[in-house]
Amino acid sequence: MSVKPIQVLPSILSARMGYLADDCQRAMEAGADGLHVDIMDGHFVPNLTMGPDILRAVRAAVPNAYLSVHLMVMRPDLYAPQFIAAGADTVLIHVESPCDLAATLKSIRELGKRAGLTLNPETPVTALRGYAALLDEVLVMTVHPGFGGQAFLEHGVEKIAALAEWLPELDISVDGGINADTGARCAAAGANVLLAGSSLYHADDMRDAIAAMRWQAESARKS
Repeated sequence: MSVKPIQVLPSILSARMGYLADDCQRAMEAGADGLHVDIMDGHFVPNLTMGPDILRAVRAAVPNAYLSVHLMVMRPDLYAPQFIAAGADTVLIHVESPCDLAATLKSIRELGKRAGLTLNPETPVTALRGYAALLDEVLVMTVHPGFGGQAFLEHGVEKIAALAEWLPELDISVDGGINADTGARCAAAGANVLLAGSSLYHADDMRDAIAAMRWQAESARKS
């Protein structure tokens, strides 16, 4: 199986909401492979972010960009179609969500989009059993979801390695405390999609930060 290229997706949770269009365009012009959008409902996680109308605004600002949407919500079965209509290319839902996961994943794919499951830090890889055939991607959380800027949880690297061995055909993404150094460790373990917020949006030069993250990740996989 060919090695998947490293993808770097800035998380707009760290963008300036008052200048969201500008910051989305800035990320894409800086060499990002797409944008990552975190949706929180204030119930599944203790924070509230944005709804489908904001995603529509993002899509309008960067009409050709790849948009990955992470639904941290109680009812992803209800919200996934709304965010797909608003412009999502991939919809990632939580394996811990209290809904019919299989039916929700199938519905995402039936709408022509990529489907993925997300694992919270405490959730074992075995929670994905029975869903692999419905997945395009698995997202490993290396912080507790809900807020940006948290410290990286090291045990996520072992989880990535286990996933890469079990499901090598899937994209493995990682989110939480990702910078050039932690991204490289995750890439060496098997991750190919790096989702990063503050380390990219708060960098002095976003283009240099994206390039450094990608270069260190690719180098780590070769070593």
